[in-house]
Amino acid sequence: MNSRRVSEILSWYPELTPEQQRNFLRITNYGRIGGSGKYVILPVDQGFEHGPGRSFEPNPEGYDPVYHPQLALDAGCNAYAALLGALEAASDVIAAADLPTILKVNSHDLMMTDGADPSPAITAWVEDAARLNCEAVGFTIYPGSAHSQEMYGQVRELANDARAAGLIVVLWTYPRGSGLPSKEAETAVDVVCYAVHIAAQLGAHIIKCKPSTELIALPDHIKQGTYAEAPIETLADRTKLVVRSAFGGRRVVINSGGEAKTTEAVLEEIKQLNAGGSFGSIVGRNAFQRPKDEAVDLLHQIQDIYLT
Repeated sequence: MNSRRVSEILSWYPELTPEQQRNFLRITNYGRIGGSGKYVILPVDQGFEHGPGRSFEPNPEGYDPVYHPQLALDAGCNAYAALLGALEAASDVIAAADLPTILKVNSHDLMMTDGADPSPAITAWVEDAARLNCEAVGFTIYPGSAHSQEMYGQVRELANDARAAGLIVVLWTYPRGSGLPSKEAETAVDVVCYAVHIAAQLGAHIIKCKPSTELIALPDHIKQGTYAEAPIETLADRTKLVVRSAFGGRRVVINSGGEAKTTEAVLEEIKQLNAGGSFGSIVGRNAFQRPKDEAVDLLHQIQDIYLT
């Protein structure tokens, strides 16, 4: 694989401790496309986020926490991201395969009565990730929520603790809340760009965001014509803009897979993301809700696109 590209990416993070560099490289160099500078990660936090029925009834094998790391291994993913209980339940399988893992340390469930402004709960912390020999910790922020400032403060504490433990910080940055002008604004290109930049400024080493739409949503951007000259007609155009918002492309930005959709729709989206310079995808429901053979084949096709 392209060791020069990996060295270039690593050079963007001069502040990493030796332990953080090792863990960053573990994720970067692991799996079927390891060493390419591209990432395909399997995340399984949806049981908490959406409920076990919505998440696993389409493929009941997914109720078994061992199923998911084995899927990540069979598909040659760079890493597996999950919550504390799932990682603990499959820790023997993960350790035997030396599979890189990301412990997601906060979560939001559908029964939380926080109205329009999500406020996720802290469900684990850095010491849990260190105990489980994880390479990274993951955390969701909701720019636009009335509780966003509290989340930003939590990220500051998380980043400090992660540095001391030698772990990488992965931020899920999902605009949501009463600070946005509409529900559609959550994936508007200007809003996604803003959220990605906030994540970079908070110290994220890897940033996960949703693919953006052509909408310009924030009133100030509309009034000032901020993106009037920026090409945003295609997802590839918009992805270039989003990646550029992460320190001119000097932070790894990967995209979520979103709700389950057809194989053709998934692959077309991946082609556009790759053309726009995305560093990869973190594909959950579109993988683990399929039978394993189909999921492995889909993840391989996604990896192959990112290698082009």
